[in-house]
Amino acid sequence: MLDIKIIRENPEKIKQNMKNRNMNLDKEIDKLLEIDISRRNILNNTEQKKSQQNLISKQIPVMKKNNQDVSGIMSEMKVLSDEITSLKSQVSELEKTQREILLSIPNVPNSTVPVGKSDENNIEIRKWGTPREFDFEPKAHWDLGKNLNILDPERAAKITGARFHIYKNLGARLERAIINFYLDTHTSNNYQEILPPFVVNSDSMTGTGQLPKFKDDAFKLNNLDYYLVPTAEVPVTNMFRDEILDGNNLTQKFCAYTACFRAEAGSAGRDTRGLIRQHQFNKVELVKFSKPENSYQELESLTQDAENLLQKLNLPYRIINLCTGDLGFSSAKTYDIEVWMPSYNKYLEISSCSNFEDYQARRMNIKYKNNSQDKAQYVHTLNGSGLAVGRTVAAILENYQNSDGTVNIPEVLQKYMNTNIIK
Repeated sequence: MLDIKIIRENPEKIKQNMKNRNMNLDKEIDKLLEIDISRRNILNNTEQKKSQQNLISKQIPVMKKNNQDVSGIMSEMKVLSDEITSLKSQVSELEKTQREILLSIPNVPNSTVPVGKSDENNIEIRKWGTPREFDFEPKAHWDLGKNLNILDPERAAKITGARFHIYKNLGARLERAIINFYLDTHTSNNYQEILPPFVVNSDSMTGTGQLPKFKDDAFKLNNLDYYLVPTAEVPVTNMFRDEILDGNNLTQKFCAYTACFRAEAGSAGRDTRGLIRQHQFNKVELVKFSKPENSYQELESLTQDAENLLQKLNLPYRIINLCTGDLGFSSAKTYDIEVWMPSYNKYLEISSCSNFEDYQARRMNIKYKNNSQDKAQYVHTLNGSGLAVGRTVAAILENYQNSDGTVNIPEVLQKYMNTNIIK
């Protein structure tokens, strides 16, 4: 959530930042400022009436001591009290409306984010590894999965529906091996491992920015204020909602495995085959809580922690700096990590690493102090996929396949798999 003071002081700049995101929010921002003026005027009126009330209240004991009639002044106090109550109610309604509008306005892109309309305007930062040249026609991971009897989307569709998968045999073991490899690597790099609930309430979804904007993308449990997690970012970041952290212990780093559940609203016809776009998938998430002055350094190191996994797996990838038009709702800056997929003949996203600055912290009221005398400040929150597990499986199957239809296991996973090949 943006700071109303920043909007108040720089309305035209905020409007232009929204246009850079392909969003015209001029009317919303103007309404927000109108509400802000009304709210502050009423608050000022309320304080004046409270001051008047205090002055009058001091006269009552003196009048009683002098045996003066206080009925008139008590009536005046009652009128003042009723007016103050009414004014407080008006402020409460205005603040509620103001918050609703603020929750619908995305974050302001950082100055280092390139201005652009779509993913075509994203900027490639660097590449690692060279895509493999095959001396045979490589198969797509869904065909490899079927032929090797390790993926079964047809039975998953019978059990649940489209965009779900059953992993079988060495496919199930490969998924589990990747999760363990990711968690082991991150914990050895001083991330604290968390196993959070896979169900969260609406306050948690609102805190990280999934609600109210992306309600259609969420799986809500009927008759309950519960949602299935779209990512571990939601429960892990909300661990410190309404808390003040010790600034001497920042940066704090967490990693967490969860299944992730997404309705994929608006994605009809996209990636209908295979593991790329599923309603349920596994992911290991990285989350950081940082002081503002360190957060962009932390974004770089978080991105490196995620790409280090692909280097260990020897999977070619590239890093993309997302432009304003492709930036996520809550993010101030995002790097996408895209892994090479032979069947697509292009790089596909396997991780997004983002700095939200204080946007989420304001929604969740997460602050820090260096000592008890300091004024509490909002932390900066960051997160990134470290990494999406199903997409890793797909990338391994396609990049490590052999001409006879078998698939080699990356060396770093062989101790988890107890084999070096899927056949």
